[in-house]
Parts: sequence; C-alpha cells; structure tokens
Amino acid sequence: MKKWILSGFCMLFLIFLSACSNNEPSSSDSTNEKDSEKTEKSEISITFRTGGGTNQGLINWLNDTVIPKFNEEHPDVTVNLVPLEVSEGDYFAKVSLLLQSEDSAPDIVTEDTFMVNSDASAGYLEPLDDRIEAWEGWGEITDTVKKGVTAEDGSIYGVPYNTDTRGLWYNKELLKEAGITIPWEPANWEDVLNAAIAVKETFGDEVVPLWMNSGKATGEATSMQTFEMLLYGTDDPLYDFDEEKWIVKSDGLLSAFQFIDNVYESELGPNLSQVLNGQGSSIAYQELMPNNKLAIGLDGMWQTGNWHENGPAPWPEFEETLGYAAMPTENGQEPGSTSMSGGWALSIPAKSDNKDMAWAFIKMASTPEMNLDLQLNDRNITPFQSASEDSAYQELPFFEEATSFVETTNFRPAVDKYPNVSTVIQTLVEQVVTDAITPEQAVEQYQKQVTDIVGADKTIER
Repeated sequence: MKKWILSGFCMLFLIFLSACSNNEPSSSDSTNEKDSEKTEKSEISITFRTGGGTNQGLINWLNDTVIPKFNEEHPDVTVNLVPLEVSEGDYFAKVSLLLQSEDSAPDIVTEDTFMVNSDASAGYLEPLDDRIEAWEGWGEITDTVKKGVTAEDGSIYGVPYNTDTRGLWYNKELLKEAGITIPWEPANWEDVLNAAIAVKETFGDEVVPLWMNSGKATGEATSMQTFEMLLYGTDDPLYDFDEEKWIVKSDGLLSAFQFIDNVYESELGPNLSQVLNGQGSSIAYQELMPNNKLAIGLDGMWQTGNWHENGPAPWPEFEETLGYAAMPTENGQEPGSTSMSGGWALSIPAKSDNKDMAWAFIKMASTPEMNLDLQLNDRNITPFQSASEDSAYQELPFFEEATSFVETTNFRPAVDKYPNVSTVIQTLVEQVVTDAITPEQAVEQYQKQVTDIVGADKTIER
C-alpha cells in the first residue's frame, strides 16, 4: 500500500512539473517576449507650445517635412505631436511637471534655451554629449548658438533649431504722419519716447503708440523682450560673470523700471486688459499692427511669421508698411544699440522610454536643409551657417536687419536660478505697470527677492 501511495505522489508531481513547463515561459522565451514588446513600441511623442497661432510654422514643418522624411526610414514608427495650448509662462511650468514622471514625459520636448540649464540641473533632461560626439551634424551649428544648450556642468542638453534677435517694429506710415523721419533710427531712449509721444498727439486713442510685453502672463517675453532689452542698454547687466554673482542694485535696474513706468504713466502703452493678457503678443501682432492700430512694438523678428500667406494673420503689405530699427542704448553710449538673443532646442527628457528613436528623429530634423525649410516658413534665424547663406533665406523680409543686430546682442545668463529671477522680474514689471509700486520700490523688491533666491553671498551692488 505504501509503495502504491508513493508511486501516486510521484505521478502527481511529474504532472505538476509538466503543467508548469507548458504554462511558464523559459528565461529565453521571456527575454524574446520583452524584446518583442520593445520592438512593438514603435512610437515617439513631441511636446511643444501652441495656441493663438504660436508655433504654427513648427507644426507645419513637422507634419509636412520632417515626419514624412523620418517615416521613409522608419515606416513602422508613429510620431505623435502633443501640443500644449498654454501661455509661455504656463508652458514652462507644465513641462516641468511632465518631465518629472515616466508616465507623462514625452520623448522629445522643445526647450527655450533659457530653461535648459535649470531643467538639466533638476535632472529632467538627458545629456547628449556621447551622441553628439558621434554626429557630424553638430559641426554645422554656429558656436554662439551652442552656448544656449550647454549647461553649467559643461554637458549639452539639446540641439537648437532656431535663434533670434529683437528690435523695434514700426509702422512707417503712422510715424511719418506723426512727423518722424523715415527710416526711423532712434539714437537713445529719449528718441523712442518722443516718437511714441508724437504718435499719441497725432492719433489720440486710435493708435497704440508703443507696445512692450509687461505682465506675468507673457512670462519670459516680459523679462527678456522688455526688461532685459532695456537693462542691457545700460551699463549694468543682470549677472557679473567675473564675480559669478547677481547684480541686485544698480543704476541700470532703476533706469529700466523708470522707462517702463514712463510709458504707462504717459499713456503711451496699450490698455492693461490687452498687455496683461497671456495672448498679448497675438493681440499686438495679429490684430493691432496689421490694422494700423500699433505704431511701435519692441519684439522679435519672428513676428513676420504672423503675416506671410500661411501665417495666422496674413498681411501682404507688411514688408512695405513696416520698418525694423535697432533698439538704442539708454543714452546712445557704445555700442549704440542692443539686442537680446535666445532660441529653442529639441531635447530628450531623462524619463523618455524611447531615447534612441528620439535621437534618430532629432538628427533627421537637424540638418541645414531641413532647418532652412523651417525658417522659410517660420521666419526665425537659423543656427546653421550654411543655411543662412542660402539666397532664399537672405531674401526673407527684414532678415538683413535682424541679422545685423547679432553684432550687439546679449544672452541671458545661463546659470542656475535664472528662471526664478526671471519670474521676479515679470512680477515687478507688472506691479510697476499697474501702479502698485514705484520704480524705486521695484529696485528694493528686486534686491530683496533675488537675494532670498540666490543667497547674499551670490549678490553684489553697483
């Protein structure tokens, strides 16, 4: 009986082993199954900002040029565009949240170069040094633009697809009727204010004399395109690179806040409901300027993208109607004019789960030929030297003027805490514009808040 029972148990054990063998994959089978799943994950996602006509040129370029070309080599890969329809300031906050999670991080993200160092320091971006070292295309990009995607740690965290400069758009017809000599070449800040005053006296409330982004809702457009365009026209920048410290008190800071205050105290700017709106740029350059309701606008040369036939506000006469003047320094001191430059880059989030395919896409998109196609539609300055020498590129309206501004341009300090300092600037500018504080109080607040952010040992006064 014992032998029979023992034999029965043995048979049951063998049946159990056989069942396990048939139902559980072997180590080899499991690996093959995982490889198959990895192969089947044939998609990448790209996140960028949109809304109000923003980045339509980028969208068209991706859909019509880059993705079809990419799919010729990768026919089984689906490229998903994931636009964020938010204001510029909200875009940076939203992207920061997305990049923190493997569940939400895209495979490619468009990074404003001023955010590259901050996002890299936070561990949100993948360093590209090893990939770039094996890529010949990196040598095609101008060295100046490369600085914008190089973080404090010396690593590269993106491939730039455009750069820019800023100046003063002006309506030649309106200024001429206001008694201003055309072409308009303001020599100092007083010339700018006087031209705006002349427009105000001639047209009253029918025309906005001078538009400057002036609120928190327009984010970096306020801090860079308004405040820093003014500040870098003084003798005092934001940051002292020799001392490696933030300048928290200077005559330049006060002058910049005073200029902004003068514009609004003299009723030379737009209605606050317009300029404090997150869609302020669209209001200015898609509504007011094409309808001869804006005389002067302090902004970037990419605004021409609004007015070409495929733009959100087609304006066939813009080339004949407008001029583009260099922003003068405060008192006309050397070098006589100033500008600010930035740009955008294609970066790979650290939590992307398809980095190799993302890099293959970036390489495909980042050639002089591909980039030229983008700039001919999107109207930004190319980071590729050979593309800038193309005759079609050189014939783009106002590119000669905009490119000349590079000679006296400046770049935002690519150091930690700049995004935090930029937010302080945006808030203080809005408070000055709304009469919540005076320019003098703005300087006091700037010193206090920036010192709290960076630490007293990282600040100096001038």
